[in-house]
Amino acid sequence: MRSLVRVLVLLSVLLLAGGAVLPAAAPALAAAPAPPAAPPARPAGADPEPWTPPLSTRGRYVVDARGNRFRLRSGNWDGAQGSWSGSGDIADPANHHAGQDSHGIPLGLDRVPLPTLLADFRALGLNSVRLPFSNEMLHTTAPVPDAAVAANPALRGRTPLQVYDDVVAALTDAGFAVILNNHTGTTRWCCGLDGNERWNSTRSTAQWADDWVFLARRYRDNPRVVGADLYNEVRRDTWDDPNWGLGDGHDWQAASEEAADRILTEANPNLLIVVEGINWTGIPADGLPHGRPALTPARTLSHTLVVSNKLVYSAHFYGYTGPHHSGATGLGETHDPRYQDMSRPELEQALYDQAFFVSAETGTHFTAPVWISEFGIGADETGAAPRTWFQNMTGYLAASDADFAYWPLVGWSTTAQGAPGGDSWAMLRYDNAGRRRGVLDTGDWRTAPWTALATAAGRTGPVPATPAWYQLSTDHRDQNASLLTRAAGDWDSGARKAVCPDGARLAGLSHTGGRGLCSTSDLRAPGGGQTVVRDERYVPAGGDWAGGYTKLQCPAGQFLTGYSLRGDRVSAALCAPGRVPLAGAGRTVWFDRGDARPAGDPGGDYAWGHFKGQCLPSEYAAGIAFTARAGFRPSPASLLCRELPAG
Repeated sequence: MRSLVRVLVLLSVLLLAGGAVLPAAAPALAAAPAPPAAPPARPAGADPEPWTPPLSTRGRYVVDARGNRFRLRSGNWDGAQGSWSGSGDIADPANHHAGQDSHGIPLGLDRVPLPTLLADFRALGLNSVRLPFSNEMLHTTAPVPDAAVAANPALRGRTPLQVYDDVVAALTDAGFAVILNNHTGTTRWCCGLDGNERWNSTRSTAQWADDWVFLARRYRDNPRVVGADLYNEVRRDTWDDPNWGLGDGHDWQAASEEAADRILTEANPNLLIVVEGINWTGIPADGLPHGRPALTPARTLSHTLVVSNKLVYSAHFYGYTGPHHSGATGLGETHDPRYQDMSRPELEQALYDQAFFVSAETGTHFTAPVWISEFGIGADETGAAPRTWFQNMTGYLAASDADFAYWPLVGWSTTAQGAPGGDSWAMLRYDNAGRRRGVLDTGDWRTAPWTALATAAGRTGPVPATPAWYQLSTDHRDQNASLLTRAAGDWDSGARKAVCPDGARLAGLSHTGGRGLCSTSDLRAPGGGQTVVRDERYVPAGGDWAGGYTKLQCPAGQFLTGYSLRGDRVSAALCAPGRVPLAGAGRTVWFDRGDARPAGDPGGDYAWGHFKGQCLPSEYAAGIAFTARAGFRPSPASLLCRELPAG
């Protein structure tokens, strides 16, 4: 939702802010490539295009079960995440966002029958809905007031979660894809110091993941519930920043990866997993470090999930915020530019740097679809700069063939008492008699830019499968992305272990830092099986490919799929049997004194600042060599790379 990181006024907080950790700056980036040519898009108002669940990803695209591109043209139907401002009588609509008391359920059910709402969504050209919820909503047992569902009397007497169930069913029955979005922990309107800053601000990370497993199981028999958007706008609380990769209790990269794996293994392996970047770190005050990292940390540390082709990255952009501007006015406002202050080239570069590089730079470990799951503006906006920003934003989304979701879909045009009010940002606003105003009606200046975006040409039809790359990290924990290996138990107790996803092979290692790179592969035998190699027993006589170094070589017919470390020292190699005979000529790739990677750096820089070695795309890795000699690091120094079998 539209968030302001309000200034923190306690002097003690300002003193603590000096220790805030920000992700390293991303390197200079190339301009985004032009989108591919595509047939004309369907007109706004057409029925959602036929699609077959479940959804997955291929490179930068979301695809359906037939491999056809499914562009997320979405809206946010909010309300179930809560609307109370956090002060005053919760029963008074004046104490709710824009005077709208949602009662913890999607807005508009008091004014408009569900079929009418869904017909209006379809008329907007949507094929999917991001449906926010709060953790508090999941556990609320009191039924919603009858007045909250006055236009839908069949929903009377239901709890907020039961109403949410009915909304999910209505949407999916109508052909829409639904992405569940954990928006808040409590039913308070985000954002300030409200307890909703991080996924674990008001509960433990384990409790948060438990809630996700519960909800994903609840809808696993509904195939049109296609995604789990893990948490909204991760940001700073009073005392501390979230981070991406520090390994502590505020590590969003680690928490999101672990929760994703739990959802995919314990609840529903078919769901897309949506990971949003970090929305805010630091104190919004001139002279202190602060900013909106968004997805920039993914360039050097991405997610590798236990089920491949399910990762979608997400970011939010509003004109009144900026790369280093919280969106505050007055107290807490800095002199950093807002997005609406930027020229179109400046805006597009900022968007690329913060998010769109993920989808534009294909063939890397971080390549994934990018879903701009929130952007929006008010129907009553008269300022030239905000209006120009919205035109530029929708134009860039169209030109880059991006997936998108407008915030918000539904709002009130009057309060329940009949006075003017409600959320002017909503695309569809209904008064207390159910009369509609908004983008589908005359007089709304947003209609033209929205229609241009909703009907923009983009890639359609089959998306061919392309090689995918996966980063492994042993920075702070094991990274076992293989279901087959997990089922076999701990293969090197006490060591830090990293294993490629099933359907991938180890392609590269870093000399220091414990990073690895995997590439998609159909080499593995379907029956599973694995060999843990701790010594040179599989090095054949006369086959010394790294003289003077200890060589952990896979048995004949097997290939490298994982590795383990104890400190810097190589502990073991993990090998898996091939589905076809493996042999082929071999070569030694040394990387203890510099990089040794194929031309073009396939897979991207998976170990920033460290020497890396990598087999050619036409090779597989069959061994790791290291040395324990004094004065040398006992970390990976070379790989044995062998030719892949023909065909």
